[in-house]
Amino acid sequence: MSITCYSQQSDSTAYYYKKMLHPTQSSDIPLAIQFYSVQSEKHLSQNKIYEAIKGFRMIAIGEYEMGNTYDSENAIVRALALIENSPKTDTLIEARKGLYNQLGKIYRASDQPEKAIEAYNVGLQFSKTTADSITLLNNKATIYKDAKNYQQALEQLELALQKKNSKHYPEEVARVLDNLGYVQFKLNNPNALANLNRSLQLRDSLNDLYGLYSSNKNLALYYFERSEKQLATSFANKAYDVANKLNSLTYLQDALSLFTQMADDPKIVQSDAIADSIAKQKQLAQNKNAYLKYNVEKERKNTMVAQLEKEEEKNQKIIFISLAIFLLLSSVFVFIALRLRHKKEKIVQLHTTEARISKKVHDEVANDVYQLMAKVQGSVGDKEALLDDLENIYNKTRDISKENSAIEIEEDFSEQLNDLLLNYQNETIAIVTRNISTIEWETVPKTKKTTIYRVLQELMTNMKKHSKATAVALTFNQEGKKIFIEYTDNGVGCTLKNKNGLQNAENRIQAIKGTITFDSEPGKGFRSKISI
Repeated sequence: MSITCYSQQSDSTAYYYKKMLHPTQSSDIPLAIQFYSVQSEKHLSQNKIYEAIKGFRMIAIGEYEMGNTYDSENAIVRALALIENSPKTDTLIEARKGLYNQLGKIYRASDQPEKAIEAYNVGLQFSKTTADSITLLNNKATIYKDAKNYQQALEQLELALQKKNSKHYPEEVARVLDNLGYVQFKLNNPNALANLNRSLQLRDSLNDLYGLYSSNKNLALYYFERSEKQLATSFANKAYDVANKLNSLTYLQDALSLFTQMADDPKIVQSDAIADSIAKQKQLAQNKNAYLKYNVEKERKNTMVAQLEKEEEKNQKIIFISLAIFLLLSSVFVFIALRLRHKKEKIVQLHTTEARISKKVHDEVANDVYQLMAKVQGSVGDKEALLDDLENIYNKTRDISKENSAIEIEEDFSEQLNDLLLNYQNETIAIVTRNISTIEWETVPKTKKTTIYRVLQELMTNMKKHSKATAVALTFNQEGKKIFIEYTDNGVGCTLKNKNGLQNAENRIQAIKGTITFDSEPGKGFRSKISI
């Protein structure tokens, strides 16, 4: 079934193709235009771009033949737009060439020679065969011929004949020779008649009726210009006979006009000239009206595009503003959340610190005070022992106060750290530091310095109370902005459980995004590594 449908479609296309290019009745071209219009829209809906482009080109040819230059140009514009938007632009070169050639014809018919030349030049850029080049060069020459710029027309025609393998395209060569002969006789070139006759012979051998009409007409004009009326009339009659065979009113009108041009009565000649002038004025008026409609339609489309762009721009602004408000609100929300979180962390940290201090005061001071009170009440011991106990309580209280009092970070932080560490040195404990002065302390933020100070203070206090160490070593290193501190002592060591009271040091380091590790075993000392 599908094969039959395809065959019917192919037959229809061939039928209307013939009607378009070789019409025999006045209804042929309109019917062909209607057929290709329906087919082109159908091909577009099926995404058959190449077929749609061919259809629009045929519509352009038909509208041009009917004198509707505006509709013809519009069809070409649609086809070119399809090519530009097609991903296979490179494969549509042949289509481009044909469209620009037709566009040149439209501009010639609407008396726009400069735009016609421009269109033909673009077409030449896409011409891949000798036949294409010859056709376009010949068409360019006709523009110069219309403007009576015969020398430029001659150059284009001679260039066309010089094309490689031009002899293999007799129909195109015949067309060039005919125009060349006409231009040459206008330039009084002696080769004019020979080229006109060569064109006539070629067209006769090809049975090219349209070409034979042109050749006979130009030969009639050639002899008429030379006052050889008998020969002029003979070729005019031959042109008239061909027009009758073509069954074309357009060609018949043109053939009859040829007789009026060669008439002896000046009034007939004048009448023909006036008729031509009136026809030309009507054509110009029609062109102006068509281009006015074209410009109005173009302006309407541009206005619609502008409105759509404006609406799109407005929508984009609304989106951007909405996004900006969303980001702003999100930022405020995140800021408030982080602030609340930070505040909560500070409160938790404060409560932890208070609990730790409270526990320390209770464990280390309150118990000693209670024992001292018991001694006083029982009058046990001498006054010296009581004074020693009081001094011991005082020292513990002072140490707790120093550990938790505010720190004023000094300009020479390495010296401040040295002072801290050496406070824990006595006759039984040796403390050694390495590379402490090589650290670029001036680039380290104050919060980090405070944390380092407190953590080392807690490590040293823990050592003094529990490790029974006789030697402590602290090594400092810096890599970029990172600071590494290693603590080692030779104390009794311990089994690590809940960091043995060093949880506060770990919390401090984590608060500034650093790391701290502990390593110890009974009898093997205590080690810690800090990275900030």
